[in-house]
Amino acid sequence: MFKPVDPKVDFVKLEHEIIDFWAKNKIQEKYLLKNESSKELFRFLDGPITANNPMGVHHAWGRTYKDLWQRFFTMKGKRQRYQNGFDCQGLWVEVEVEKDLGFKNKKDIEDYGIAKFVNKCKERVLKYSKIQTEQSKRLGYFMDWDNSYYTMSDENNFAIWNFLKRCHKKGFLYKGRDVVPWCIRCGTAISQHEILGEEYKEITHKSIYLKLPLKDKKNEYFLVWTTTPWTLTSNTALAVNPDLDYVRVKVGNDYFYLSKGTLSIIEAEYEVSSQMKGKELLGMEYEGPFNELESQEGVSRKVIPWTEVGEEEGTGIVHIAPGCGEEDFKLGKECDLEIISPLDDAGVYNPGFGFLSGKSVRDVTEAIFENLESKGKVFKIHEYTHRYPTCWRCKEELIFRLVDEWYIAMDKKDPEDKDKRTLRQQMIDNAKKIKWIPGFGLDRELDWLSNMHDWLISKKRYWGLALPIYECSCGHFEVIGSKEELKEKASSGWGKFEGHSPHRPWIDEVKIKCSKCGSEVKRILDVGNPWLDAGIVPFSTLNYSKDKKYWEEWFPADFITESFPGQFKNWFYALIAMATVLEDKAPYKTVLGFATVKDEKGEEMHKSKGNAIWFDDAAEEIGVDVMRFMYLRQNPVFNLLFGYHVAADVRRKILTFWNVYSFFITYASIDKWQPLKEGSDVSSRPLLDRWILSELNSLIKFSEEELSQFRAHLFMERLEQFIDDLSTWYVRRSRRRFWKSENDKDKNLAYQTLYEVLLSLTKILAPVIPHIAEEVYKNLSDNKESVHLEDWLETNEKLIDSKLSQKMAEVRNIVSSGLAARAEKGIKVRQPLEYVAVFSKETLSLDLEELIKEELNVKELKFFDDLENLVDEINALNLTCSKESLEIIEDRNEKKPTSLVALNTKISKELIKEGLARELVRQIQDMRKKADFDVSDRILIYYQTESLNLKETIKDFTEKKAYSIKKETLAKEIKEGKEKADFEVDLKINGEKIWLGVKRL
Repeated sequence: MFKPVDPKVDFVKLEHEIIDFWAKNKIQEKYLLKNESSKELFRFLDGPITANNPMGVHHAWGRTYKDLWQRFFTMKGKRQRYQNGFDCQGLWVEVEVEKDLGFKNKKDIEDYGIAKFVNKCKERVLKYSKIQTEQSKRLGYFMDWDNSYYTMSDENNFAIWNFLKRCHKKGFLYKGRDVVPWCIRCGTAISQHEILGEEYKEITHKSIYLKLPLKDKKNEYFLVWTTTPWTLTSNTALAVNPDLDYVRVKVGNDYFYLSKGTLSIIEAEYEVSSQMKGKELLGMEYEGPFNELESQEGVSRKVIPWTEVGEEEGTGIVHIAPGCGEEDFKLGKECDLEIISPLDDAGVYNPGFGFLSGKSVRDVTEAIFENLESKGKVFKIHEYTHRYPTCWRCKEELIFRLVDEWYIAMDKKDPEDKDKRTLRQQMIDNAKKIKWIPGFGLDRELDWLSNMHDWLISKKRYWGLALPIYECSCGHFEVIGSKEELKEKASSGWGKFEGHSPHRPWIDEVKIKCSKCGSEVKRILDVGNPWLDAGIVPFSTLNYSKDKKYWEEWFPADFITESFPGQFKNWFYALIAMATVLEDKAPYKTVLGFATVKDEKGEEMHKSKGNAIWFDDAAEEIGVDVMRFMYLRQNPVFNLLFGYHVAADVRRKILTFWNVYSFFITYASIDKWQPLKEGSDVSSRPLLDRWILSELNSLIKFSEEELSQFRAHLFMERLEQFIDDLSTWYVRRSRRRFWKSENDKDKNLAYQTLYEVLLSLTKILAPVIPHIAEEVYKNLSDNKESVHLEDWLETNEKLIDSKLSQKMAEVRNIVSSGLAARAEKGIKVRQPLEYVAVFSKETLSLDLEELIKEELNVKELKFFDDLENLVDEINALNLTCSKESLEIIEDRNEKKPTSLVALNTKISKELIKEGLARELVRQIQDMRKKADFDVSDRILIYYQTESLNLKETIKDFTEKKAYSIKKETLAKEIKEGKEKADFEVDLKINGEKIWLGVKRL
């Protein structure tokens, strides 16, 4: 019945064989249809993977989670949509296409042609979505791959148009002028959402301490520090803290103003001539760094108050350039400062900036220093290392630039809301309705929602959502909500657009009439923030605008999962924002966030560092089931350290299960054992069988509870413990039962029990390691179709014996303590001992007592129900205890122990002989293995020795009832004298020489 099993299994080879089996037998197609008539739903929403490059191992963590729960709920009979998603639009794709084409900037794109460039972006997305689909299949991920959604689709883009029209109707959409992070290579704003912690890099810049002359005062200067010298061209004020202490100090013939707490920056001798509060400096005028430039004409500069000024670094006097910094711009508006914006989209100085005009901001630092030096305005220049933001896509350093962008307002009241809440308040309320795993996810989301700026949704790029905003020169703008509305309002260009996707440049051809002044209006050229693309999928993929009943059936999602870093202010946020605007509902009920995949040393994986591991490489090196096991056992709160050494440890855990399976198949095949059709009455089975079946059903119950609550790592912890118990306790303790005669009832019960456990485990393991589980299931189930078409196991509550579990746990504690005592004394387990003394509050059955005796290899158990009596015995007979037991004895007045074990380690001559016999058996078993004998082979044993002790031992224990060498080694006969053997060795046992030979019959 059972096919042979290779104990030296090649998991990678096995996986490919199973993938072929699935394809040949259409298992995935049958899986997808398994619950098509079910009325119970599991509404899973897939966060789209960016179709831009092949998968790395970090992608596989989340995709394993997704497959785990979809498989589990499929086994639970829930109907699902199984729809995978691909994120297609945005800067991440554009940058890679630019690299492929050798482009340096946006001008290269426009010279090449926007249409050709956008088509290249589409081609890249289609190429990598196919690659990622095949990689996901290699992972064992079952999805309706032919029904994957693409965020570049017309449905997705037009669904966002509808969302933006609703935002406009509610008064949330507006055009704002603000200083924002800007990437000069990409030529676009970078929203607050896109600057994550990891986008800040430790960068060293040259910083400068400036001497800015006070107006109408000779040789008096404000001492000012900046790490961004390029912004000095746009300085319009200096800020001080009104409540901070400042000083006027004399250095040589010059006087400098700075805060008292920053005096250490002055390295020369100085004298404090006066001290004042910052408020006394307010309104004082000074000469700017570049008063001579044309762009500075008419600008008056003075000292303004700012309570945020501190003394941790710098001089306590802050250079303010409202056109070059977020906080500066806000302060500039509050204090009515003039705003100078020096740079164009590409980071090149505009006309009016003299020697800097036409130069890139990246190339001007030294020129600025030289100019300031020539004017006597440099106090000190030094290297300064700090955390500085970079572009999340191209990794270039960002600047801050004053630009016009489009925003969704967070703090404007919703006129359609009965409570007149703002969008921010509505989103906070909806976020609180969601179950966040881990629990701190809600705190993170609420912190973000409470403090975030308005949502910057525009980008001055090419490949993305074409924002459906038509802005007229009269100041009026309109938002188009659908393709049909655009066609209806189009005044020209529809013919050039029709037949194309709603992307640039084709959509740019369509013009409409301004409803206010009647002028013909073009669409703004901006494209949308890519998180709009992903945030709309609960609507675009569920036919929100076409089949509301279908949408209501599948919304909200029961569950979503993505990596936490960043997503609480990207996808998780976008989903909440868009669902709040459209329906004022939470878009998902439960979200599982997980940490980051790093290398084995805990470092970020980067191709440039050489420590990145690509999915394909890992899959073919260690196998995807090992990867999946590794991901699922990880506590999602913590970063996962991925590497081949870690994987080797995980593989050994899976091998524990495989070895039990291999053991079963080996012996069952030898005995031609067949499963009992109706099983057998469990209550009549031996104690170990009842125990493992009780543990199995406890595992089934626990697994269902934890998986239903999306706690994979706790489920895996219990699963691993069960597999370990199965191997190291049940199988090891039952091993001899599989060696007995064919008609032995106990052996059949052992087979039946282990068979039932293994078959059940394949179903529990199916969502975890789908390839290995399938292979084992096929062999055990007499080639039933697939484990992935089976239902989840039902817990048999009648088989859960909690008392037995408690007593078995007590037995194992006793055994563990006793083995530790042996180790303390350096006595091998093969050496029998006279007795073990046990303090226990549990009354144990004879079966359990025999377990203890066999595990500890003692002849007798002495039970004590009074701890002091046991202590007296230990002291009187000098019994040996483990360190743990000794600690328990010392603390017994404060801590009442539940169990305690002490060994009598005095060894009689008879016990020494039995120890020798057991050592002989171990050597012979090792010889059998090295001779490559089959486990069922009967043998002859030959021996020759001058040791009377060894001769006497062999004679006494050849067929002794308590311990038989023949029985333990499957020997038909043991003969003295050297004869021709299949395998022979010369060795020493306890220092005494012996020759041993074994021959297969």
